[in-house]
Amino acid sequence: MRNLFLETFEQVNKNFQEIFSVLFPGGFGQLLLIETEDEEDYGIEVSAQPKGKKITKLSLMSGGEKSLTALALLFAVYKIREVPFYILDEVEAALDDSNLSRLVDYFDKIRSTTQLILVTHQRRTMEAADVLYGVSMQAAGVSKLVSQRLDQALRKAGHTTADSDVVGTRSGADEMPDTSGAQGASTRRTLYLEG
Repeated sequence: MRNLFLETFEQVNKNFQEIFSVLFPGGFGQLLLIETEDEEDYGIEVSAQPKGKKITKLSLMSGGEKSLTALALLFAVYKIREVPFYILDEVEAALDDSNLSRLVDYFDKIRSTTQLILVTHQRRTMEAADVLYGVSMQAAGVSKLVSQRLDQALRKAGHTTADSDVVGTRSGADEMPDTSGAQGASTRRTLYLEG
């Protein structure tokens, strides 16, 4: 059991270092085993150093840096045994534009091997999607499900896939109803990134 744990830990650590360096270019992250008095019991410490920062504790990181570090660890563990899809709920809510851009780039990198189902309010994340689904409450107590395949929205708008993705996906995202002005309105959008 101990050998299996140590082998898995080494693989997760290797994955974490690789993913962390993608999410934090020029940074370094690693997992450290902390030995305890009990030989069969270990602690795990996460060491994360974004480029140009001397961070001694994870609590000193910004909210976005903590989120990206946690996602790097999550994906490092999941990479041990790849799964057909991930379901992520507003994982990018605390990220600024540059961190969000790197996360979306990472999503694009892994979408060839797995599908991503994301619940988000971030327009930039929605722009990277293949399919958008939204639940909109246009009147009190009345929900409506709306969906849009972005490749179809591109064709409708007269864009080809060689055109700018941002222009095409924005038109697809805009077709979803905006309920921000309605009293009691609520919108949650789920998007699918397909390989």
